[in-house]
Amino acid sequence: MLLPDNIHPKNSIYYNASIVLKALQDYGNLELLDLYLIVNKTKKISLPVYILCLDWLYIINIAELNKGEVKLCT
Repeated sequence: MLLPDNIHPKNSIYYNASIVLKALQDYGNLELLDLYLIVNKTKKISLPVYILCLDWLYIINIAELNKGEVKLCT
């Protein structure tokens, strides 16, 4: 479902992960729920979709979670 062909592209994990990434770039290291609240101000997404976005960013080695804090990989 990263780039599905049967739903609107703005509902894809790929697109929503870009919003999460932008928030991380703008605000730096954030707690897991604080980041979720910031992302939700930009675009309303559900918690499961948010977690899938974090999973995707982790898999491609862009973000990591350490003791509840989400940060960009260096």
